[in-house]
Amino acid sequence: YKYRVSLKDKAGTAYSVDKPQEFLSERALERRNRQQLPVDETDLPVSQVYVDELKGLGAKLVTSSRWNNTVVLEVSDTLLMDEVAKKSFVKGVKKVWTQPDSIPPRNKKRGKEVTNDVKESGHYYGKAFRQINIHGGDSLHAAGFTGKGMHVAVIDAGFYNADKIKFFKKMDLLGTRDFVNPNSDIYAENSHGMKVLSCMAANIKDAFVGTAPEASYWLLRSEDQDTEQPIEEDYWAAAIEFADSVGVDVVNTSLGYYEFDEGYGGYRYRDLDGHYSLMSHSASVAADKGIVVVCSAGNSGRSAWKKVTPPGDSENVITVGALTKELKNAEFSSIGDTSDGRVKPDVMAIGVNSVVSGNDGTVSKANGTSFASPTMCGVVACFWQACPWLTAKEVIKAVQQAGDRVDYPDNIYGYGVPNLWKAYQKEVEKKK
Repeated sequence: YKYRVSLKDKAGTAYSVDKPQEFLSERALERRNRQQLPVDETDLPVSQVYVDELKGLGAKLVTSSRWNNTVVLEVSDTLLMDEVAKKSFVKGVKKVWTQPDSIPPRNKKRGKEVTNDVKESGHYYGKAFRQINIHGGDSLHAAGFTGKGMHVAVIDAGFYNADKIKFFKKMDLLGTRDFVNPNSDIYAENSHGMKVLSCMAANIKDAFVGTAPEASYWLLRSEDQDTEQPIEEDYWAAAIEFADSVGVDVVNTSLGYYEFDEGYGGYRYRDLDGHYSLMSHSASVAADKGIVVVCSAGNSGRSAWKKVTPPGDSENVITVGALTKELKNAEFSSIGDTSDGRVKPDVMAIGVNSVVSGNDGTVSKANGTSFASPTMCGVVACFWQACPWLTAKEVIKAVQQAGDRVDYPDNIYGYGVPNLWKAYQKEVEKKK
């Protein structure tokens, strides 16, 4: 069993805000300085004194969160958690994971599926032109803003065959981390993250070029495909804090949770306030650290839930709904608003028959806000590359203001379809 333990404070931490270089990279600090964002107590790692005391009881540390001041402990005897709960520095204890009966094996022969049979289409972007063009992404690229120098983290479920697929051969890979199972082969896990990544990072001209082909990428896994349990939010929090610490500029996450496996319940509409869910709270903090988070709205439009799924309710993130190629709302796309009355989704991008890489390395199609989000994320990275003087919150505002429904936003389209080439021109004018 795994439990989330909320701590009351950070007393006894070995770190201090005066020496942030001990827990944040130079690039992370540069990003903060550029946006005049202070390092504060939320940035400090959790108290090692507390961690040692909890481990002394016989619990194993799984992960921790600086921003939430929580740790996740693994135990085989649940009675041990009664002892943990009695500690004076513990605020609360919540069970977040129970070991499943079995885990299906991963495909050891996955590489044999890859044909990389890529047909040229005669157009630079291949069939992906439409999903890029509606946001002015092609104009940004033509002006030299292709994402170069921008660090993007993709937090997802796995990047199946991404190491074998030709679309990613030119990709600048900064590294990979698996927060679910640090010993896994991240390229043998779920294919969802690979498809998401392809919307941004694919780079074979005349076949398939994504929205940020020259950006640099971190591939981070937080989603456990074998079960649906609250611990995935803890993994996600660890992933985004890692992204912060290595100096990432933009994060895409095409994940969302509103119901979990039996025994763990789920969220209610009134919980969609941007902070109630651990994941939403973490996403809402990111802009204060100078990071732009782009996330999928969710695919619950046809279900009884209907609403955006956490972290799509977060404050100061760009939540993306899905459109058809005709720019009509996709029926499955989750709607807003949040329970505290904020407009969600923020903007829309194509998420029906989105052009993605198949598991075999050919051009494929997929449906979901999962693909609308990275398409938008890549254009946002190029826009920020073009306007490096903007803060994360100013980027988010500019993207909203660039929407074609900015004067009459609603809970289906949000601010509409943003044209970020026009947004760039507007920002340059303002700077003159």
